[in-house]
Amino acid sequence: MIGSEVLDVAIIGAGFAGIGTAIRLRNSGIDNFAILERGTAVGGTWRDNTYPGAACDIPSRLYSYSFAPNPNWSHTYSGSGEILDYIHTMVREFDIESRIRFEHNVIDIAWDEAAGYWSVRIDGRDDVRARAVVMASGPLANASLPNIRGIETYEGHKIHSARWDHDYDFAGKKVAVVGTGASAVQIVPELVKIADTVKVFQRTPGWTLPRVNRKTKDGTKRRFTRYPQSQTLARSMWFWGHESVALGVVWKTPLTRVVELVGRAHLRRQVRDPWLRRQLTPRFRAGCKRLLMTSEYYPALQKPNCTLVTWPIATLAPKGIRTVEGVEHQFDAIVFATGFDVSNTGTPIPITGRDNRVLADEWSAGAKAYKSIAVSGYPNMFFTFGPNSGPGHSSALVYMEAQIEYIVDAVSSIIDGDLQSLEVRQDVQDAYNAELQRKLDKTTWNSGCSSWYLTEDGFNATMFPGFATQYVNQLRRVEREDYTAVPRVLELPNEPARAVAHS
Repeated sequence: MIGSEVLDVAIIGAGFAGIGTAIRLRNSGIDNFAILERGTAVGGTWRDNTYPGAACDIPSRLYSYSFAPNPNWSHTYSGSGEILDYIHTMVREFDIESRIRFEHNVIDIAWDEAAGYWSVRIDGRDDVRARAVVMASGPLANASLPNIRGIETYEGHKIHSARWDHDYDFAGKKVAVVGTGASAVQIVPELVKIADTVKVFQRTPGWTLPRVNRKTKDGTKRRFTRYPQSQTLARSMWFWGHESVALGVVWKTPLTRVVELVGRAHLRRQVRDPWLRRQLTPRFRAGCKRLLMTSEYYPALQKPNCTLVTWPIATLAPKGIRTVEGVEHQFDAIVFATGFDVSNTGTPIPITGRDNRVLADEWSAGAKAYKSIAVSGYPNMFFTFGPNSGPGHSSALVYMEAQIEYIVDAVSSIIDGDLQSLEVRQDVQDAYNAELQRKLDKTTWNSGCSSWYLTEDGFNATMFPGFATQYVNQLRRVEREDYTAVPRVLELPNEPARAVAHS
């Protein structure tokens, strides 16, 4: 079904990235856009992750947009509900809801070279055509149960951390938690409060640092409201504090040893049993995998009703989990805190570019882009949180805000210049990625441990090998010489008249 409407911009996803892009497009005078959201509400990751204890491990002042400050954060680190409220507040205050089309599940995107627009196919609805597309679906948009042998035979209740079942009553139940990553260390302390027993199945322990989550004083909130510059200063202090951490976790330096000493001291202080401490001690460099920020996880593991299981899982059985030494652990419910289907290879949505090239094929061995945002062969398409834009030490929102400003600059060039297409040059993209991978070889992420940052072949398509300031600075402006610009040759049918004022 082909609709007659032609948008300037189609934004895929109504999470942090999609809402932020919409706000900045509007602020730049671009109003002919729509956000296509497959769900029935905004929020993305924070709408979907509502498990007990869900929170951000980055301070709230930094895990927010500088153009939409919130003086009323309740704690240093916010819970998922408060973060979701912040997203709803942005939608309301910047009047974005009228531009969101809920239950619009995008199933295919294809470039029409002759017409100079993207055809966006939507499940059960008319196609949408757009001069530019912003892929704002995010790396943590999709989650599924892990590929564990026998999982289909288990007869108890199965729950994924990103698809929490709030109707299930854990009281008096025997519960397993599979995984010990960022979600698990938040879930376990809450489950031990209500379940009869909890067994935590650990594959590898992670580096865990203390998290001090102070309540924000009312006087601080009033000061931030009355003097916004004071909140800007607080955000800047948090930024530079996290920026300094890069020296210890992005590369192996003397500060890496300091991070590890803090982690070991935290472990010794909270875990008195030597054998349990040994089981919880990582055998890789700090930073190689995501650092875990929690002061509640270790105490929870030592509760009388909690047990850490380090034997590898062999298979799931009808009544529970069998580990490799032959023991079957029986459970009423299994919680899979096993992460997300991160697209460091392939694409979550089929995308067909110029000359019928397929992005999933090109990314099959590892995703590559120019500055994580643009891909040669796919004109007028831009990614938020695309390949190699992951921070290992700072806020994703800092990186995302820089991406959004760059994308708005590029889209403005297309509209103001009346361009048919704006496409990054292949040679520029290749040179950028060659240098990127050279730098990644020297980081802790590529130092030998297995993580979701890497493909099965060890290719790092996820992280940015540098400081946040370096990432932000490379996106200060769109360097026109890096792109091929083609003037528009056709008027698109039924295109609305538009007056655009750019600031």
